[in-house]
Amino acid sequence: MAFARNSQKRTWAPLFLAASLGWAAPLAASTLADSFKAENDVAMDKMMAAMAVKSTGDVDRDFVEMMIPHHQGGIDMAVAELRYGKNEQLRRVAQEIIVEQQQEIAAMRLALGDPLPPASAAPTGPPAGASSPSPSTPHHHAAPAQDH
Repeated sequence: MAFARNSQKRTWAPLFLAASLGWAAPLAASTLADSFKAENDVAMDKMMAAMAVKSTGDVDRDFVEMMIPHHQGGIDMAVAELRYGKNEQLRRVAQEIIVEQQQEIAAMRLALGDPLPPASAAPTGPPAGASSPSPSTPHHHAAPAQDH
């Protein structure tokens, strides 16, 4: 039992040392940056794979089949900015990207006569099981509020 207790102390010792020396914030920032990078890598891989469509011979359909994953990739990257970014101006740009890209996807689907998928909110919070970068992450809506 003494070995397990000493082992736990050794595991936590570097973290306590980092915190006492003021390194906790850079360590947390690194974790956020790593999470952001990982999420963007997944979005890019998914986008690139989905854009590799086999030609149907219908230029319009082929265009839409490549552009929808491209736009969805932009949405996924913007969601990552909302989850991990702190710059309010860039967070607003990310919100605009989400709205505009969703609208363009809908317009392309409608132009081809394809049905629209069910509406869903963009997941802007941290992934399940992850800690939030800030406790006050606002809820983001697909359309701006209108004054009456």
